[in-house]
Amino acid sequence: MILIVTAPGDEPAREVEALLRRRGAHVMRFDAADFPSRARVSVSFRANKPRYTLRVDDQEVQFDQLSAVWYRKPGSPAAASAIVDPEVRAVIEQDCRDFLTSVWDSLGCFMLPGAPSVMKAAQLKASQMCRAKALGFEVPATLFTNDPQAFLDLYREQSGRLISKITGALALRARFGTEFGRLTDMVSTRDVAYADAVAYCPIVLQAYVPKRLEVRVTVVGQHVFAAEIHSQATHRTRIDWRRYDLAATPHYAHTLPHDVAARCTRLVAESGLTFGAIDLILTPEGRYVFLELNPAGEYAWIEDLTGLPISEAIAEALLENEKTQATLTSEERAHA
Repeated sequence: MILIVTAPGDEPAREVEALLRRRGAHVMRFDAADFPSRARVSVSFRANKPRYTLRVDDQEVQFDQLSAVWYRKPGSPAAASAIVDPEVRAVIEQDCRDFLTSVWDSLGCFMLPGAPSVMKAAQLKASQMCRAKALGFEVPATLFTNDPQAFLDLYREQSGRLISKITGALALRARFGTEFGRLTDMVSTRDVAYADAVAYCPIVLQAYVPKRLEVRVTVVGQHVFAAEIHSQATHRTRIDWRRYDLAATPHYAHTLPHDVAARCTRLVAESGLTFGAIDLILTPEGRYVFLELNPAGEYAWIEDLTGLPISEAIAEALLENEKTQATLTSEERAHA
């Protein structure tokens, strides 16, 4: 049994699920937003070994039967409609999130990209930079700080050629009704005038790296899929390609040098992951510069534009572990 943890409208997950079913795999989907209202999850400790049970409507699965979990894009737990007090709802939903995290973290089966706590740790940008540097990646001059003076020192050191970005995700849904996204921007003279505001919240500052193009590397196990993004072809995407201008931004499959590809797989593996999306810059001189690793990075648009078989690789990674489980005897599974 392969469990896909994701929201109902996740099209990339639907495509992988179809691939798995065509290959004869048993697949169940679970959306965390169904918990606790529709879904029932039990963890029982008896006879030395924990038993995990998930029941949604008429479907039930024992988690010890799972060969693999794809922790793809889960929704957020939602308290039952009968719970109307906002503060009580918030407490229940946080408790549900913590409980589900403990369940995923304690499973012994293959997980892609990894257990939630591992993914959360892998997303920490300062840790990423240290790990990437240790593996031999070139990284830009980078500063994580809430010290205005440190910001101004780096600004002068780099002759004003700095970009800024946030250290993690900002969630302001309760106030604005949507997630707040802050993309990478050049540091302006106006930012310098308000340097004291840096003290209110840490920020990431990096030396601006000139680009020939950008490379999005999707790692699935030992498979490396690199796509070149010609972000300099349009003004809109010159600083951050996530300001998508797909009609004017060519995307092509890219061949990484062997040593760079090997570093990418090692970075993902040493981060405790089985999947990761890595962003690199290819400079005009031909140097590859590391920017960041995203354990839950999107890949569907890359697959659509380049034909890189990323979905196939994900399906194969999940299937490989189901095949392994299928070869075990019931006694071996009991002691696995």
